[in-house]
Amino acid sequence: MSDRARSAIVTGGSKGIGKGIARGFANAGYRVLVVSRNGAEADAVAAEIGGGASGFAADVATSEGVRAMAEAAVDRFGGIDALCANAGIFPAAKLGEMTEADFDHVIGVNLKGTFLSVSAVLPAMKAQRAGRIVLTSSITGPITGYPGWSHYGASKAGQLGFMRTAAIELAPFGITVNAVMPGNIMTEGLDGLGQDYLDKMAASIPMKRLGSVDDIAGAALYFASDAAGYVTGQTIVVDGGQVLPESLGALEAMEG
Repeated sequence: MSDRARSAIVTGGSKGIGKGIARGFANAGYRVLVVSRNGAEADAVAAEIGGGASGFAADVATSEGVRAMAEAAVDRFGGIDALCANAGIFPAAKLGEMTEADFDHVIGVNLKGTFLSVSAVLPAMKAQRAGRIVLTSSITGPITGYPGWSHYGASKAGQLGFMRTAAIELAPFGITVNAVMPGNIMTEGLDGLGQDYLDKMAASIPMKRLGSVDDIAGAALYFASDAAGYVTGQTIVVDGGQVLPESLGALEAMEG
């Protein structure tokens, strides 16, 4: 690696988990390209996290958008050391009510967007014979399910299938591909749901609290670090133990 500061692209970086990841990488010394469909929001987050961060407006569901994103990172930072493919949407719709357009939209952003984002950064990463790709998947889909999110779950499980083959193909170029699988994380998206709702969510988690965006940023930073240089095609579940109990009885037994 050259003497320049390390750089990272964070898609979906203007809010929630993406904003937390962007802040975590900036605090770790990375120059971060904060990517969002809303350029003003991306610029605001870049200004907030500092460290030479820069905002960029792009739709990850389009090849034109991600190509411009990658070009901007190279122009501004001199290369791309890490991609955090975090952009995702999760509109609820149960089967029988979900339309073809609903399904295509979620798959287009969450799964196709992952493929397009990864493809866009490959020229820069291959040229430097190094790179870290970190996907934001979820426990929903690969491990658990939730009514109304069959399309979301399919997209998140699909990311992991994509990851495993991508990790094999890109290993000869010094590029690793891994995924963080968040559980219930406290973000501004949960604002307005009420304390009772949040308490019920926390009650299903052995650690009895929702996670923070910093918890996810820490896992992403590990995958991007030198310490994870020999780790590829792997996942980290960050959920406070949510997927572990086999029944409500197991949670009740904790109190005994």
